[in-house]
Amino acid sequence: MIRPTAKDLAEAAGVSLATVDRVLNDRPNVSEKAARRVNEAIERIGFVRNPAAMNLARNRIYRFRFVLPLSGDQYLRQILQEVADAREALRADLTDIDSVQMPMSDPHAVANYLAGLAADDIDGVAVMAPESPQVRDAMARLIERGIKVVQFLSGQEKLPAADFVGVNNFAAGATAGKIIGRFLERGPAKIMVVAETMMAQDSIERRLGFDRIINGQFPHLTSLPSLETYGDERRAGLVIARMLEHNPEIKAVYVLSSEARVPVSAIEAAVDTRALTVVVHERTPFSEDALRDERIDVIIAQNPGHAVRSAVRIMRARLEQREPIASQEKIRIEVLLGENI
Repeated sequence: MIRPTAKDLAEAAGVSLATVDRVLNDRPNVSEKAARRVNEAIERIGFVRNPAAMNLARNRIYRFRFVLPLSGDQYLRQILQEVADAREALRADLTDIDSVQMPMSDPHAVANYLAGLAADDIDGVAVMAPESPQVRDAMARLIERGIKVVQFLSGQEKLPAADFVGVNNFAAGATAGKIIGRFLERGPAKIMVVAETMMAQDSIERRLGFDRIINGQFPHLTSLPSLETYGDERRAGLVIARMLEHNPEIKAVYVLSSEARVPVSAIEAAVDTRALTVVVHERTPFSEDALRDERIDVIIAQNPGHAVRSAVRIMRARLEQREPIASQEKIRIEVLLGENI
């Protein structure tokens, strides 16, 4: 059967198309009698509101923004490129996408920026920021103002009214634990765990998933306290070299943050990484080369292009009062070896 249109609804209700538009969009200047006739006709003819078609008819432009860290390495550059590619690809689909970069080390600055966004200027925001009460509360207030929010790849404790795009980080950490445990089955050993910062929710979740597997299934292995590099090459070199020097029993390294170049380079400056089992996150030019050269053993990845497109699709679906397709928007954990890169 052909779906009834707004014109069909107007005829069934005996009102003008303009009146139907006002009722469907809760606009003023509609009498109670006319509104009742439209609503009764909706039930009678089985009219289904189609916000996408209505927005297309009005030539409405969707306005989405990605709020991303100011500092980063190769993985952040990939995300920025994917946002730029999505903007070009969706321009003809009445969708405007842009990005801003901020110093995520200052949660008050991020919260103040989000507080300044108005529903008249923006429809949806995807935020990639470390865990902080200030940013979490600012995102909650965005939702109250009618702006759709996606927690993007990392960040806050889950907000009930916001969507999340990214892998299950508990599962990603558990995957790393299982891989390293299988590599080191033959005897006692220590594992060095390296993070950019343990303030990030994704790092916390990955560490919890990792420890659950190592402690529960591989009791002969010892996971050392997390080292934090803060993305600083000099600091990374110092703390990693010191940890390796004082713990000759280290047989594996788990880099649980998204940027592996700095920590792996620091490890290479101290020891031959081929003598260690090294597991990192995210596919970047550096991690690809290191995997091919066998300087690292496994990359646990998520597709940044899929993540960006998924965030856009989810924000648009929410604006159009549709449920996103869960299977389409699930970001899957990819396990990459030198043989399948």
